[in-house]
Amino acid sequence: MTRGGREDTREEPERKCIVSGESQPKAGLIRFCVGPDGMIVPDVLGRLPGRGIYVAADRAAIAKAAAKGLFSRAARQPVKSPEGLVDLVEALLARRVVDLISMARKASGAVTGFEKVKDWLVKGKARILVQASDGSERGKDKLYPPDGDESRFIGCLTSGELGLAFGRERAIHAALAAGGLTTRVVEEAARLAGVRVQTGQQDGGETALKDT
Repeated sequence: MTRGGREDTREEPERKCIVSGESQPKAGLIRFCVGPDGMIVPDVLGRLPGRGIYVAADRAAIAKAAAKGLFSRAARQPVKSPEGLVDLVEALLARRVVDLISMARKASGAVTGFEKVKDWLVKGKARILVQASDGSERGKDKLYPPDGDESRFIGCLTSGELGLAFGRERAIHAALAAGGLTTRVVEEAARLAGVRVQTGQQDGGETALKDT
């Protein structure tokens, strides 16, 4: 909504993915640019100078762009892709999500711990439920996203990453209140989920972390 109460009808800028050829909102794409040394650089914040090259936030798409020379074609010049480009993008996105949750915590917009998260859910204060991918399913099944809406659930962070956002070794449960930071967390987590291979034990077996 605008300040005058009118609905803001401005559309989000779109860019074309160099792999699929399809245009989509920038929020679902990863921006790359060419560095001074002719190396492709992922720009997850979208702030680096130079012409942007966009690829969907999808692990296979980024790998294909690097392997098939699509970055060179889009840049109209020979460029090199660093080894492990997809893993680099994943690490940068994970750090971005952790940093945003940490910022929300410092602004009193996020909590961790089973009881605190449960309290926020019961009171309707939680907008988003976050649970570690490597947590015990038996523990995680005790909490549900607000209104049972799976779009209000984030499950792509590990317990170590989620813990880092709260200044502890690990965390399994977290909740985010409504606000601009939460919107950004959701957007960045969606991009991370697209490039991340989930490796945590998901069935509550012996290697799954216990509820905390």
